Amino acid sequence: MARILIAGESWMTTSTHVKGVDEFSVHSYVEGVGPLRDALTGRGHVVEHLPAHLVPTRFPGDAAALAAYDLVVLSDIGANSIQLSPQVFERFQPGEDRLAALRDWVGDGGALLMIGGYLSFSGFQARAAFRQTAIADVLPVTMLAEDDRVESPAGVVPTVVDAGHAALGGAGAEWPGLLGYNRVVARGGAEVPVLVGEDPLVALAPFGAGRAGVFTSDCSPHWAPPAFCEEWPGYAALFDGLVRWLVRG
Repeated sequence: MARILIAGESWMTTSTHVKGVDEFSVHSYVEGVGPLRDALTGRGHVVEHLPAHLVPTRFPGDAAALAAYDLVVLSDIGANSIQLSPQVFERFQPGEDRLAALRDWVGDGGALLMIGGYLSFSGFQARAAFRQTAIADVLPVTMLAEDDRVESPAGVVPTVVDAGHAALGGAGAEWPGLLGYNRVVARGGAEVPVLVGEDPLVALAPFGAGRAGVFTSDCSPHWAPPAFCEEWPGYAALFDGLVRWLVRG
């Protein structure tokens, strides 16, 4: 059993309805964390979800706060949301470099998993911006300097190179297709048990006394369609395996 913090995987949507000469806006809050949270809690892990709009105020900023967890998962949440606390961005005062704290925590024995999305790795128009942060030192991959999304509307089927790797949790050699991912380059020495196209889908490596991993597609739609994140029995096995490998469970 691992104690897991998932940061991100939520958003707010505004739609404008125009009816003749009249218009009005409707706002909604949406979470994409459901499939991942359900998969992990179903395997006995304790999951805390920190929605994207609370990340600037509540993301752990030092080793003492991070000690409450065995694994931190960053999923579809950009570096700005983590780094720009209200103290820094609204009150113009020096604050914590929370990604540097996360890097040091992993180096001291913690675990980090980054999951893909429009605001992961470099992301849409490079706005996720992790390449310029301390996390770039931790991940088992090198991030691109530009928009790194690979949209695959016809679907792309992952290639499982090492089905027996412990981090895959026995998910098997046949995986459903995905609709996109973030392109990254594996670092020398990283383990890459699964590819998507010619790029890493799953990559893993030690960092200091800890471990870091990536899953470069999404954990929920649209890149991970229902056939992958809801209907495929290997989904829960995969993410449980990643957690257990990363925390050495």
